[in-house]
Amino acid sequence: MSTSERLIESTRELLWERGYVGTSPKAILERAGAGQGSMYHHFRGKPDLALAAIRRTADEMWATAEAVLDGPGTPYERIAAYLRRERAVLRGCPVGRLTMDPDVIADDALRAPVDETLDRLREHIAQIVEKGKEQGEFAPGLDGEEIAAAVVATVQGGYVLARAAGSPTAFDAAVRGLLALLAPPTR
Repeated sequence: MSTSERLIESTRELLWERGYVGTSPKAILERAGAGQGSMYHHFRGKPDLALAAIRRTADEMWATAEAVLDGPGTPYERIAAYLRRERAVLRGCPVGRLTMDPDVIADDALRAPVDETLDRLREHIAQIVEKGKEQGEFAPGLDGEEIAAAVVATVQGGYVLARAAGSPTAFDAAVRGLLALLAPPTR
């Protein structure tokens, strides 16, 4: 792995663990095993490196979500697969946690990949819900955008509840509850 790649990966990990303020250039260099001037050789500074790390994290999150949401099955099954997919629940969402970082939220450039990814996710889920409505799988009165917001909120809120409890049980309960509400009517 190149030095710039090690710097990006180290920054991604540190942002997830410590947030923006807690991620010092010294900590990044130590984690990356890189020399003193390496960060400034490859990046304009901490904000530039953080942006590259946040973009990579957001891109990976989107790719993972898209692969599951575009997988096999009915619209309900695809949403269920997304909600039930394997996650590091107690670590929280690496993108969602950035929304709680005041330094990331205050910086338009750093916030942009977070906003874009969450927007894409909601839009994609809304399209799946609309397709499910067309196929008679979901009630015609459901609003795709509202359901998509509820799905994303369930995942992000589930992370918070699980971290607070120190157990993934609360996350799993939130997922089961939402799926019960969305379950297609039995015929």
